[in-house]
Amino acid sequence: MIRRLFTTIILCGIAYVAGMMAERGNQKDLCEASGGVWMRAGFCAQG
Repeated sequence: MIRRLFTTIILCGIAYVAGMMAERGNQKDLCEASGGVWMRAGFCAQG
């Protein structure tokens, strides 16, 4: 019973991290397409 709980929590954490990485990649592509520069800190700078 406890093993299933920990497995579920770990899998949810992995899915969350994978979603964050995919979304960051999408934001980077949108930034470059709009003429911005993707900064190392994780945001788009127009300039």
